[in-house]
Amino acid sequence: MESKNNHCVILAGGTGARLWPISTSQKPKQFLDLLGTGKTLIQLAYQRASRVFPKENIWIVTLDKYKELVNKQLPEVHSTNLLLEPFQRNTASSMAYASHKIHHTQGDANIVFTPSDHMITDEFLFKQEIENALDFVNQNDVILTIGIKPTRIETEYGYVQVDEKIKYKNISNLYQVKTFTEKPSRDMAKIFIESEEFYWNSGIYITTTNSIIEGFAKYLSDIHNLFLSGRHNLSTENEPYFIRKVYAECPNISIDYGIMEKAQNVYTLISELGWSDLGSWNSFQENFSKDEDHNVKNSDLILTYQSENSIIQLPKNRKAIIQGLDNFIVVETDDILLVCKKDQEHLLRQFNTDMKLLEEQKEVVH
Repeated sequence: MESKNNHCVILAGGTGARLWPISTSQKPKQFLDLLGTGKTLIQLAYQRASRVFPKENIWIVTLDKYKELVNKQLPEVHSTNLLLEPFQRNTASSMAYASHKIHHTQGDANIVFTPSDHMITDEFLFKQEIENALDFVNQNDVILTIGIKPTRIETEYGYVQVDEKIKYKNISNLYQVKTFTEKPSRDMAKIFIESEEFYWNSGIYITTTNSIIEGFAKYLSDIHNLFLSGRHNLSTENEPYFIRKVYAECPNISIDYGIMEKAQNVYTLISELGWSDLGSWNSFQENFSKDEDHNVKNSDLILTYQSENSIIQLPKNRKAIIQGLDNFIVVETDDILLVCKKDQEHLLRQFNTDMKLLEEQKEVVH
């Protein structure tokens, strides 16, 4: 299996709304150094990909408004490998765009879709799993996911229910998927975890351009036909105009709802990558070191008293004394202070919307 036939698509168009106010629509979490490594999440995603794929086969799909952020943080990415979306239309459109682009220029190819904003601590195992996955999809008409053992009841993830174990070469963690369920209710997620048959879907998909395009043709024919109708415009000067026209008509749907819940040729590799999507403040807390009272603080200048199970993230060099908080989120940025109960973090989108309205009203007054 030649490396030139393997491609990686880094999906980088999300706005990271559930980590507001640190993550904003102007600079979402993939462009932030959330792990304190000196590198942003998208830089880490590119670094992982570059250990498996040649530079010319790594693609970035992102919103047009993030073009300068990508250019600044990933100057090694050539402009031809940067696929710019005019509007946010969720993962189905992003993956259709990349699939048709690669298929149009390369023919059938093996392809890995990976989010730009996730944490993976075992990068050696990641490389090994991706290489095994590429080998498997190269020989089989399948869509393969990487599954993660659940550590809590989570309603924001997709779940894969495993069926029989598949024997393929020396791969020992490969299963056929019985069912795929995206974002179940809390009661259903509890049942899933107690059954021990379900795993989280990491959002990493490995397949071939032929297999994924066939999936679009079968289950998301409206999106498929839009791209197919003018595919000859790809890799020409007409591409931006064509993509704008396509995206204006594309439905806003994820690949999970659109294809994965319906497809019959889904398989999964169950792996312990040290994975987190860092998609919420609760998942943020789970993956960072805590003090003796289970608080996650980003500075030694923050003193806590009778406070526990809280997340406190303040600007560098900010001194603070926090007393009497239990299960709270306290986040300060340059222009916003958020104090919110952890079990109410689902209200963050509303808080963000209300703050924008307040800012707009102030501008009108002035």
